[in-house]
Amino acid sequence: MSEEMEIALVSEPVRLPAPRRTSNARTLTEIRSLARSHTRTALRVLVGIMRSDDATPAARVSAANAILDRGWGKAAQPIENGDDGVLELIHRIERIIVYPAGSSGGAAGCDA
Repeated sequence: MSEEMEIALVSEPVRLPAPRRTSNARTLTEIRSLARSHTRTALRVLVGIMRSDDATPAARVSAANAILDRGWGKAAQPIENGDDGVLELIHRIERIIVYPAGSSGGAAGCDA
């Protein structure tokens, strides 16, 4: 190749293909649909692992938890707020919602 051709090839800008424009919502919907189409197979695999004597106990428990979570929903997790605990947090939220004017220094008529 001549030197002039090499310079011409190197100096040409590289054009990248234009990105495909799709909406994120449609893409997420397609991904969810594809994943849901494998639900029966995935559940069979989880049940197989849970029942397998060859699987480790940790794998069996993990599979059982995944099955329960999908069938019954995840267990509610309490919200901890430092040393106050869950009950105090709920009481504060209640005071702010029910007695918004008195929420900063205690609610009037509230047994807190």
